[in-house]
Amino acid sequence: MAPSNGGVAADLQPLVAKLIGDASVRLQFWDGSTLGPPDAKGAVYVKSPTALRRIVWAPNELGPGRAYVAGELDVDGDIFTLIELLKPAGLHLQSPLRTIPSALVAARRVGVVGLPPSPPREEARQRGRLHSKTRDASAISHHYDVGNDFYEIVLGPAMTYSCARFTDARMDLAEAQASKHDMICRKLGLAERADVRLLDVGCGWGSLALHAAKTYNARVVGITISAEQAAYARARVDAAGLGDRVEIRLQDYRDLRGESFDAISSVGMFEHVGAERMGEYFAVLRSLLADHGRLLNHAISAVGGSRIDKNSFVGRYVFPDGELIDVGQVVLAMERAGFEVRDVESLREHYALTLRAWVANLESQWHRAVELVGEARARVWRLYMAASAVGFEDGGLGLHQVLGTVADADGGSGMPRTRDVWVRNSA
Repeated sequence: MAPSNGGVAADLQPLVAKLIGDASVRLQFWDGSTLGPPDAKGAVYVKSPTALRRIVWAPNELGPGRAYVAGELDVDGDIFTLIELLKPAGLHLQSPLRTIPSALVAARRVGVVGLPPSPPREEARQRGRLHSKTRDASAISHHYDVGNDFYEIVLGPAMTYSCARFTDARMDLAEAQASKHDMICRKLGLAERADVRLLDVGCGWGSLALHAAKTYNARVVGITISAEQAAYARARVDAAGLGDRVEIRLQDYRDLRGESFDAISSVGMFEHVGAERMGEYFAVLRSLLADHGRLLNHAISAVGGSRIDKNSFVGRYVFPDGELIDVGQVVLAMERAGFEVRDVESLREHYALTLRAWVANLESQWHRAVELVGEARARVWRLYMAASAVGFEDGGLGLHQVLGTVADADGGSGMPRTRDVWVRNSA
């Protein structure tokens, strides 16, 4: 990767070559000098020396992420392709002992050594005991209380912030989310029994609760610890005339006591629970179910489990305190809590399609999104969703639905003999 015209590019060429090799990416620096082939598949613009200072002080994904959020680093071309091409750089940056010496030499050469720049104000700094109620509420607020108008842009009319289910290539996002909601309802037995009482843990903006009530006449309690989500979901329930079937509460799952449900859904919420609280979480949910009650846990997973690093881009800007748990550990924890696990389904590829649709929604209304939340916040979302899509496509991330039931004293599960009843005629 030879520099085209000296300048900063020539000084940084050895470091860039070590990070990304011969990747088909063009780098343009603030002095106009460039690195990379003329027919590159995309371009990265390093618009300020501050971007390099951020990388020197945070030689992992956090430094470049901060520079992108601050607008000191920009991209041109398909962001998914660029992320795939730049993955080698990310892997090398995760080995600071290998890259810091070269980075310091390059930084001195171009005169950008100095104190660390202040991080963008969109960065989260969590305080208090990990996964305490107060700290969890703060983490949830950081991510979900961005503004309902902004989420309407990203999520579209489905207003569902979890993996959709694309059973047909012609499906749009709203249809795929309805397909996911319907499959969950069928797995939970709403099509098999009348007047089911359903608890939706982490109900978001109420989309699954509304689907269960309208389609299956279920009585639904939805809980969330996001004030903005709760207000929005209640307004949707009222507008749909379903106030007698759906109750939305601003409530932590740990405060659920003395109630009884026939089924429980937990969709896109488990990532906030944490491995240390996992046993307590499933024990609380088990205590709310009578014989033949069912729980469906829908969550992002990672082989071996992974606490989202507090010094990673996602840990600082997107999911503070988030944890991705190995699906095998989820199954074991559910069994220890008294559930009989009956089904495990992966929707990994579906989440990649979902994220690509969300990025397309954001990019198509970029100016409106920036008006609502500011350019830095919009950049956070574009980068995190695109990188996550690539992670689901290459298998670095997984998504599993795990279905458990509560057997009666005689071993009866109340489950159908096959999955056919879930799949047949589902949306």
